Amino acid sequence: MSVTELADGKLRLDRPAPHVARLTIANPAKRNALDHAILDAIEALDDFPYPSVAALNGHAIGGGLELALTCDLRIAAESAKLGMPPAKLGLVYSHTGLRKFIDAVGVPRARDLFFTGRNVTAATAFTWGMVNEVVPDAEIGERAVAYAAAIAANAPLSLTGNKRVIRELLAAEGRLDPEVERELEALREACFRTEDFYEGVRAFAEKRPPQWEGK
Repeated sequence: MSVTELADGKLRLDRPAPHVARLTIANPAKRNALDHAILDAIEALDDFPYPSVAALNGHAIGGGLELALTCDLRIAAESAKLGMPPAKLGLVYSHTGLRKFIDAVGVPRARDLFFTGRNVTAATAFTWGMVNEVVPDAEIGERAVAYAAAIAANAPLSLTGNKRVIRELLAAEGRLDPEVERELEALREACFRTEDFYEGVRAFAEKRPPQWEGK
């Protein structure tokens, strides 16, 4: 099977089944953490016209979880943990990123994730609707390919058409007034200049509880 390496070898592209393209993050030195090279290579995911499936074979925390929610569907291994840590870092998340969580799990669950900063199990994520299936760890790769192949076997025009209808409906519900959008962007940018943000990052690196000052 032919494999193409992207993002300085940290992303691999192969075709494990008819009409199925698989992108695998391969950044073991940083426990598959996302970096600019990886993100630059997959920025087109938002606009990809066919359904996409994320297979979570490990923890999906922060940007990794947002990336998974950028896909249309998600399958998780039983041992996977999912979470969003901005509250533990003094970070205001982007409104576009938060919208993905509201679309996926609704407002109450999105509040839970972002206000508590806790990680949830794959089983909990399934009950929330954040993932579509949970499978044994050893089966995640095989099941994800089979799931994607079953989708790819359907009518292409139906897949692309229905995906676009769903995307446009969600976009219409989440559309903001331009002035409000600018205010939210300014709010997010301002958080990077706060003492609490610097303290959150330091505390995370030093593996200690942060000392918040609210400024």
